[in-house]
Amino acid sequence: MASDQQKRDIVIIGGGIIGSTTAYFLSQHEKFDKERDTIILLEATKIAGGASGKAGGLLALWAYPSCIVPLSYKLHQELAEKHGGAERWGYRAVHCGQVDIKGVLAKKNDASTTNGDSVSLQKRTQKAIGLLRAAGVPKDLDWVAAEGLQSYEEMGTPLTTAQVHPYQFTTSMAKLAEEKGVKIVYGSATSINQSNGAVESVTYTSKGSHDSHTLPASTVILTAGPWTRTIWKQSPISALRAHSVTIRPSKPVSAYALFTSIDLPRTNSRHSETVTPEIYARPNNEVYACGEGDHLIPLPTSSDLVQCDESRCQDIIDQVGSISEELRDGEVTARQACYLPNVEGRGGGPLVGQTSVKGLLMGAGHTCWGIQNGPGTGKLLSEIVWDGEARSAKIVQLDPRKFGL
Repeated sequence: MASDQQKRDIVIIGGGIIGSTTAYFLSQHEKFDKERDTIILLEATKIAGGASGKAGGLLALWAYPSCIVPLSYKLHQELAEKHGGAERWGYRAVHCGQVDIKGVLAKKNDASTTNGDSVSLQKRTQKAIGLLRAAGVPKDLDWVAAEGLQSYEEMGTPLTTAQVHPYQFTTSMAKLAEEKGVKIVYGSATSINQSNGAVESVTYTSKGSHDSHTLPASTVILTAGPWTRTIWKQSPISALRAHSVTIRPSKPVSAYALFTSIDLPRTNSRHSETVTPEIYARPNNEVYACGEGDHLIPLPTSSDLVQCDESRCQDIIDQVGSISEELRDGEVTARQACYLPNVEGRGGGPLVGQTSVKGLLMGAGHTCWGIQNGPGTGKLLSEIVWDGEARSAKIVQLDPRKFGL
């Protein structure tokens, strides 16, 4: 790209995990000169206002795509060591497993319980412990119901699986980038302006007003997640709505991320339905749980307008409460929804790298692995900008130009 001495005006569109980590690694690069260059992170609402603030935060060496996962997983470890991630954004290694189980617990204050009190599982009786061991459940995973448990399969260990608190991690990355000279501007990008096949500026509307402004740009990095298509219409990025809740359990729970398959009896029916919520225990006595996605409500114009369906959140609460009394009897601390970005026409995604427009780069379509792959994506995009190529991983298969972009 340009010579080392040439001034760079870099605009990153989107202040989620990909934009924030890209800003961080751009500002950390040895070729960045804050007296000469400008790096602007343009965000419509707030940093981590979308999925990056409401995701589960699971990190795994067994995630996808395999070309960037090892790099990104390693970078998570390094960032946590460098910036105190354990305290600052809840970084820690965890166990991960698949649980097949029948939902057995009555709802809190259900009429079937005695005097409206919750039914104790007596999980720590010899019989209950025996059932858990027979199903292969690890000794310290003692917060799932023994009754109804069918099997447990290990998916990851603390050597291959970890977690962060997504909102804390994303906002920390943005803050660290700011400290290195990145400027955060709040406004909605309306167009990426080109001249002779190269980017020259970004036009945006200020947050809270209709005032239009233009930022000069020799490099534009599009990291707008599910909103990528609203800014660059040919992008093959679609949106999937996802609901989640956070719960303060009635008793502290061990560090496990669980993928579940729960058989629940249908009301007024002999048949059951199978649900598959994911449950992630977090530090500071918090548990995150999410359900299946939906396309019922189209993507709104910004993250602060996302509609949350209370009934879908209640379903998740009831489902996870059916297999754990700590969750059933806990306090629900958040009910929320967000949109995940998916790449149409290919398995998994994402799109990372240069486009056919000179100076326009993409980092979008990370599906449910955006938090996991954020650091790797940011590092690679920073290398493309400053070094002219991605050096830390081979990402030919993620090239946006394969899609004619």
